[in-house]
Amino acid sequence: MTSTIFSLTRYRILQSVLLSGTMLAGLTAPAAAQQTNAGLEARVNALEEKLDRILQRLEASDSQLSPEETVMLHDASKVISATADNAEIITLAELDTPGGVSAQSAEPSKTEQASGLSVGDANFAFKGFVKLDVSVSDFSGGELPSGNIGRDFYIPALVPVGGSGDGPDLDFNPRETRFIFAVNSERGGHDISGLIELDFQVTSGGDERVSNSYIPRIRQGYITFDNWLLGQAWSTFQDVGALPDNLDFIGPTEGTVFIRQPMIRYTNGPLQISLEEPETEITGPDGGRFLPGDDIAPDVVVRYNHKRNWGHLTLAGIARALHIEDEIIPGANADTAIGYGVSASGKLNVGARDDFRFMATYGEGIGRYIGVNIVNDAAVNANGKLDTIQTISGFASYRHFWAPNLRSNITGGYFKADNPVTLVGDTVTDQVYSAHVNLIYTPVPKLDVGVEYIYANRELESGVDGSLNKVQFSTKYSF
Repeated sequence: MTSTIFSLTRYRILQSVLLSGTMLAGLTAPAAAQQTNAGLEARVNALEEKLDRILQRLEASDSQLSPEETVMLHDASKVISATADNAEIITLAELDTPGGVSAQSAEPSKTEQASGLSVGDANFAFKGFVKLDVSVSDFSGGELPSGNIGRDFYIPALVPVGGSGDGPDLDFNPRETRFIFAVNSERGGHDISGLIELDFQVTSGGDERVSNSYIPRIRQGYITFDNWLLGQAWSTFQDVGALPDNLDFIGPTEGTVFIRQPMIRYTNGPLQISLEEPETEITGPDGGRFLPGDDIAPDVVVRYNHKRNWGHLTLAGIARALHIEDEIIPGANADTAIGYGVSASGKLNVGARDDFRFMATYGEGIGRYIGVNIVNDAAVNANGKLDTIQTISGFASYRHFWAPNLRSNITGGYFKADNPVTLVGDTVTDQVYSAHVNLIYTPVPKLDVGVEYIYANRELESGVDGSLNKVQFSTKYSF
């Protein structure tokens, strides 16, 4: 295999040299030198014939390669062709690098291989996907205006309650389209890499009248140095590998730990420890949200990942120092309260292709980590001190393959809060649940076409509720 690539490399470079020689002969062919140039052209033609015979023998040997080796040779030949055309020489060591660069997307701790470009001692990669969602949403408890993100994807806290809907809403939405840029290298015996991930969700821009333009946003941006990660990434408290295979942006949102934020993380085998950005959220007497912004200590997360051939299991714990200063909220005194939580999750393989995914989370004072912040972390009691809010949540999802290119997922999620109603009122969310079922067809690799039905119900502490019925059609091309 290596000899084939090496021979092909020499062939492409010599081919470029021959082309340059032929062009040179044409440029240096005054009348007095025509005989000399004719002789040079004859020698060039003879050498080209010999090289063509060599290439034929190489192609014959390539027919004996395995499918994997054929793909590798094809990719290598494209790199060689581009390199030779630019008069640069690429080393065999660079060609032998599997995939070029390690890029991390959904979960920084899980390395994914992405094709890339080697420049010097650095490997660069670009990947992502383009996605179009077409949805029909019917809210029983009221209406969300055009452009509201609660119509782009399912956000439990935005499901209207207490009113009446006026019929279904049709939306076209390409905003989940995503780009990932990654680079890695070895410097001084250390592995160092960086990643930037962008999409267009929950950003401002043009409306639906003319341009439908949306501003890109940073999802992740971090550096890794050996076992350290520094920057913005998925919270260590969240198991991204357990997320269901849903067409909706998140899926069973109410049952999911879902948050990205700046952090410092250390990984040692299956064990991860991180210091993450703190942000205390307080619910006021009228149910409103206050962000004191005067936190004194980072959120601390410890996580253990158990991975085997049958899937993986994850156990994570979090400890938080919720803090508030005097009079941030009328009647509040300076106080610090401890928030904590534990989450168990996993993905279990079932048979040859199917799998079961789940997550269960319990905690006090971890509201902003659950379900895209359905409830807050704490309230202020009669003594002006912080009273943490208890939450319990979870989801379960089963994925079944009807055929190698046809699959379905059935998913259910649940969330329940123990709000101190005497302190926050009865207009805050008490519970949410949802059900999802889809059918996804992959006509060719990397291209998914599917349809998904979502039903969700949100209920306030007062008992007032509202539901969502949504049908979503999606097309996604990954690259």
